[in-house]
Amino acid sequence: MSVAELAPPPTPRTVLASSPMPELRRLDVEASDEVVVLSGRVSSFYLKQMAQECVKTATAGRKLVNRVEVCR
Repeated sequence: MSVAELAPPPTPRTVLASSPMPELRRLDVEASDEVVVLSGRVSSFYLKQMAQECVKTATAGRKLVNRVEVCR
């Protein structure tokens, strides 16, 4: 059995925490059995979209709500 098979699947929170982009690491994540909600502020629409795409990989079929605000 490999280490990858033993590791738990990533959570939305751990995906953002491991991001190389500091602004994404500061975002808040609330997760329930049915929905994952992203909130906080970033400096561009690009970063808002990047946060959504990164977290999408760890939603496990839950609805994703992106409430991140863009503040320039």
